[in-house]
Amino acid sequence: MFEESEKPEKKEPTDYTGPKIVAALAPVFFFFVYLGRAEMGFTVIIVLGMTLLAIKLRWRLRKHVWFWVIIALILALHVPLFSIVRWPQGNTPTIAYSFPLGFADFLLIMGAIGLAEKFFPHSSSDDKEE
Repeated sequence: MFEESEKPEKKEPTDYTGPKIVAALAPVFFFFVYLGRAEMGFTVIIVLGMTLLAIKLRWRLRKHVWFWVIIALILALHVPLFSIVRWPQGNTPTIAYSFPLGFADFLLIMGAIGLAEKFFPHSSSDDKEE
């Protein structure tokens, strides 16, 4: 009935990870705004957002204890960042300085997970389950 090139493609379900992360982080930001610490809230949501994105991309490792230990260590190392980083006040758009820092943070998190993945054992059958 269908030729090889005319077969309908199997559609993957839409991935709503981005809206889910935003929905999860919005209350965190508004809590910090309520406390009068919007700049600290902004730093927290950038760090948490990049960490959640890294977890999503490496979700296949979720069954390994070392993965969650690495995530906990990464978050613990970020705690001083919350009180140290002060975003500039002025006419510079927020995205101009937050995107490069967030992206660098994401790369560091992914690098730490990748490094840990090389050192800690995991069976190849665990990775193929999804």
